[in-house]
Amino acid sequence: QVQLVESGGGLVQAGGSLRLSCAASGRTASNYAMGWFRQAPGKEREFVAGITWNGGSTYYTDSVKGRFTISRDNSKNMVYLEMNSLKPEDSAVYFCAVDRLFRRTVVPTQGAVSFNSWGQGTQVTVSS
Repeated sequence: QVQLVESGGGLVQAGGSLRLSCAASGRTASNYAMGWFRQAPGKEREFVAGITWNGGSTYYTDSVKGRFTISRDNSKNMVYLEMNSLKPEDSAVYFCAVDRLFRRTVVPTQGAVSFNSWGQGTQVTVSS
């Protein structure tokens, strides 16, 4: 089992930037793809970005392409989400999660069903 702790959320003005971090402990998360999800009030959890275990492949949902960058540092068991040009519609609780399958070579894009070991989330609020 992997334990995940997200940090780096906060309040930012539209057009600003934030960097989210996800610290993993327990089962070696470095052998699994990782994903960032977000959930706004009254909305379903949305898959935002994902990265394979070795960083060789990434995925972004269309609404964040060109603005968000996912990365990982396996030596530190960390995953990051750099968010630039933030918009009010990016406001949500952001969660990181671990892929269910060992060393998948592509990021699973089926959404939450492909991931487990969720963190508690970190709130991102973008003011207009």
